[in-house]
Amino acid sequence: MRRKILILISCLITVLLFSCATTPRVQYGSPEQVETVTQEFGSTDLQMIAEKMVNSLLATPLLQSGQRPVLYVHRVKNKTDEHIDTKSVTDKIRVTLLKSGKVRFSAVNEVNDELVKQLEYQTSSGIVDPTTAKQFGRQVGTDYFLYGEITSIKKSSGRVKDVYFKFTMNLVNIETGLIEWADEKEIRKQAKKPLVGG
Repeated sequence: MRRKILILISCLITVLLFSCATTPRVQYGSPEQVETVTQEFGSTDLQMIAEKMVNSLLATPLLQSGQRPVLYVHRVKNKTDEHIDTKSVTDKIRVTLLKSGKVRFSAVNEVNDELVKQLEYQTSSGIVDPTTAKQFGRQVGTDYFLYGEITSIKKSSGRVKDVYFKFTMNLVNIETGLIEWADEKEIRKQAKKPLVGG
């Protein structure tokens, strides 16, 4: 009987130790903390790109006039060979610019169908009070088109891997077709495999 109890306790301790050893330790970190887990595109890269583009664009004479132009933003194109959530890059730039109070953004690109449905509902359903119903033909036209792309070059030699990212962004005057502003941010990341266990 005593031997069975010892075996049972031993098994229980083994299970507990095994479960503790395989459960990852999770903790919160600062979103601004430099992330260097891998050489792939990461949160630090996203933040550096957004900061560079926003600061550069806000410094242009175009946004110093106090006119608050309306921008149409297109999702950043990913021309790299890895998965990059370009919506996150685009959103970060748009939100930061919007918070500056110097620009306004058109939502037509993202929610055009919903806007049209809501306008049709308000003007044609007979349910909405005509004095409060919003009308077709009142949307504000955009002044500028903001678009960008991210590219990369990867190299490796022996244990060393190198990746170079280049992010380019342009602001185009919709009426004239002229590029009014452009900038780029370059990032280079290098990783070296360990001699043992790599």
